[in-house]
Amino acid sequence: MAPRRTRPTSPAPRLRTALLAALSALVTVLALAIGLPGPAQAAGSLPCDVYASTGTPCVAAHSLTRALYSSYDGPLYQVKRASDGATTDVGPLATGGYANAAAQDSFCSGTTCVITKIYDQSPRHNDLTVEGAGGAGAADVGAPADALPVTAGGHQVYGLEISAGMGYRDDSTSGVATNGAAEGMYMVTSGTHVNGRCCFDYGNAETNNKDTGNGHMDAINFGTECWFSPCYGKGPWVQADLENGLFESDSGYSKNSSDTGTGAMPFVTALLKNNGQDHFALKYGNAQSGGLTTTYSGGEPTVNGGGYSPMHQEGAIVLGTGGDNSNGSIGSFFEGVMTAGIPTDAADNAVQSDIVSVGYGASTGATGSLTPGSEISLRATTSCCTSDYVRHQNNAAVISPISSSSSSLDKNDATWIVRKGLADASCVSFESRNYPGDYLRHYNFHVYRQPMDGTAQFRADATFCPTAGKSGTGTSFASYNYPSKYLRHYDYNLYVAGDGGSNAWDSTSSWADDVSWAVSGPWAP
Repeated sequence: MAPRRTRPTSPAPRLRTALLAALSALVTVLALAIGLPGPAQAAGSLPCDVYASTGTPCVAAHSLTRALYSSYDGPLYQVKRASDGATTDVGPLATGGYANAAAQDSFCSGTTCVITKIYDQSPRHNDLTVEGAGGAGAADVGAPADALPVTAGGHQVYGLEISAGMGYRDDSTSGVATNGAAEGMYMVTSGTHVNGRCCFDYGNAETNNKDTGNGHMDAINFGTECWFSPCYGKGPWVQADLENGLFESDSGYSKNSSDTGTGAMPFVTALLKNNGQDHFALKYGNAQSGGLTTTYSGGEPTVNGGGYSPMHQEGAIVLGTGGDNSNGSIGSFFEGVMTAGIPTDAADNAVQSDIVSVGYGASTGATGSLTPGSEISLRATTSCCTSDYVRHQNNAAVISPISSSSSSLDKNDATWIVRKGLADASCVSFESRNYPGDYLRHYNFHVYRQPMDGTAQFRADATFCPTAGKSGTGTSFASYNYPSKYLRHYDYNLYVAGDGGSNAWDSTSSWADDVSWAVSGPWAP
């Protein structure tokens, strides 16, 4: 295991950090007030510096992507490899910086890894480990370490991609709110990897992994589950899991008809504040641009027989499941913190400005090749379809015309990031540009865009091995687990197809042309 480095615990450095943070936070807030962009990531401006400077210090700070204190140089997360069970810690490239994903890649080369621990960067040491069994779910498993590659701060890093049956927890914490104490929390998540099952949460939960009653949780929930009707739009929504309900207001249901959810926003800031007595608030924002929107600010819930005013938090921390380990949900997590006390709105705005400065999901900077990390589009070469590109549409992979006049959505849907093959590093996999963690994969020979779940089957189905184009031009892509079948368009849909066979898409007519693709620069900027 790599040596564990330092956390911000020394009083003198913390005082200097707080003074710098106060100045930086003031600059950021003034910039926001007069419409100027906030400062780039710099000493004293990271989320936990900002919150400390306003008297609401972080009591939990979890991130796979970066440090959340400008002075932090400790481990971010731990991975365990399948080949020998060894573990290693992944830390930042520099103090206060972004994750050293190359260290993970090197350690996990030739095998697979899962995330076994997410370190708390705060002096409280509230580290999250894989969650055990609870009242509503069996013990969870760790998330695949390579499922969610993403650009942050100009670096390739990894987020946490939760599939059903995965979750993390700490039932014995320090400093987390209990019994009606005030707290705030945020997480950066994704609106493209959600479902309507219980419960993709981050925040305060029971210490025994069971439902112990109303008000015993205080956690952010993000998904499409509508617990109290009406919910407006299709979601996903930022809600408060206060136990025995996902709340959008004191009445449970949404009182805000304009809150139709974030939609398929790739990166979302989700925020909850609760004074533990008579008031809670919900906010969200685009983690790539802009500020925060408040969807509710008012009294504690009065439904379900009460019990939410005051709250009865127990102080455990949960990530990816409900308080009783209800673990049917899916979700993405990049960073999140919990505070002692309720942060000011100005501090929240400063933190949102910092999150935006990270540049989550920005271009990788490489284009037009099959080198991992390059962004590309794939154009058909068959004479009928030379203006058509591979894109996803309603989760299916198809080809359709894309041009300079196409919509931004169409261009994004037709842009892919080349990744090392999930099943074989000498081959490639194609990650969606605007659905982080989703890949092209075949299922029953049809090709879809689906989230990576870490299974060996998915890894094989989402891996393609480039060869010279079968028509004599371009590149053909053999299926890793069906090497005689190649990525083919047929009747505008995408398949893995052989040159002859019982299925219509195996037709020999124009097969060589249909499986030959031109690798071009990406349509998305």
